[in-house]
Amino acid sequence: MQNQSTSSKKDRIGKYVKSSIVSGESFNSYIPSKLPPEPPIDLSEIYPLLDKANTALGRLDGISLVLPDPALFLYMYVRKEAVLSSQIEGTQSSLSDLLLFENNGQSSNNLFDDVTEVSSYVAAMNYSIERLEKLPLSLRLICEAHEKLMNNSRGNNKNPGEFRTSQNWIGGSRPGNALFVPPPAEKLMNCLDNFEKFLHDDKVKMPILIRAAIAHVQFETIHPFLDGNGRIGRLLITLMLCNDGILKQPSLYLSLYFKANRQEYYNHLQNIRETGDFESWIKFFLTGVEKTSNGAVATAKNIINLFNQDSNLIETSDKCTPAILAIYKYLQKSPITNTGKIKEECKISLPTIIRNMENLEHLGIVEEVTKKERHKIFVYKKYLEILNDGEPINNFKY
Repeated sequence: MQNQSTSSKKDRIGKYVKSSIVSGESFNSYIPSKLPPEPPIDLSEIYPLLDKANTALGRLDGISLVLPDPALFLYMYVRKEAVLSSQIEGTQSSLSDLLLFENNGQSSNNLFDDVTEVSSYVAAMNYSIERLEKLPLSLRLICEAHEKLMNNSRGNNKNPGEFRTSQNWIGGSRPGNALFVPPPAEKLMNCLDNFEKFLHDDKVKMPILIRAAIAHVQFETIHPFLDGNGRIGRLLITLMLCNDGILKQPSLYLSLYFKANRQEYYNHLQNIRETGDFESWIKFFLTGVEKTSNGAVATAKNIINLFNQDSNLIETSDKCTPAILAIYKYLQKSPITNTGKIKEECKISLPTIIRNMENLEHLGIVEEVTKKERHKIFVYKKYLEILNDGEPINNFKY
């Protein structure tokens, strides 16, 4: 395929329409061109990156073959993604905050609203993946995921599960001074109908990673909900890859990459709207798939090494009992916990739990972080630090 000129790429640019006056001023909202992009995407410089991304993605999908408990890895990875994706939208809660909340309903650092918002995202992610088994990837499924996402105190007044019927905007205090104004409400369904057709159009011969990249940017441009568009748009990428079968498990999440390159990410989205240059965005996207996949594989290997190391430490000590092994296995799923939760999950007496948690402390596997006599909380810090990309876990406030 021949390289395309800048002028031909401009044929992909949507149009601005003057919208009705709001608060005494008129504004222009943007309606994207229909998909697939015309002229077609120039793949000449994209194929090498696509090959690298597919190879890395295959390695990530295959890691489940060597993981002792693939479900455990996904359990934690989904939570990590929920935290990062929500942080892009401004929440301050960490992975530790989320795990503490899930363990006993508490939140540290007065972040209850933030952590419940992240918890709702976990619910939306898990629900969507399960729903794919019975429902095709569609506007209906996207709305159902949105309803789960917004099921919290901050989202209840944002029409959960319903496409907007009023104008929204990005940046600024009103449409008149916004950085970007998505399509007006009366044009929304036309945009979404074309978007849904693109998800399933067999006539469009396009690698799934490129289709996912294009679908993501189109969804963010349409911005169909009053809130939650960024999180649903990022979740859409994983849903498309699982729906296509390129991923057997929902193990690719790009929020860490988008967060680390946030301004470049936003610049690419806007550049498509202004110049029609999908190719630069796709290169950025595929680079993110490769880096994220490789990072997730490295994380999985580090977790395996840690579990093997600490299991061996327990098994070769004079403190090794069936009870301590059961507690350690539970810590792999709940690295922030308390004695009451361990008793409930492991069916072990409280004195036995206390004795074995002290033994795990002496072995350097867990740390009690409250420094209180009662309501103690134990943390498997080395595990959390791996999940947290090597950053120390040391800011616990209760």
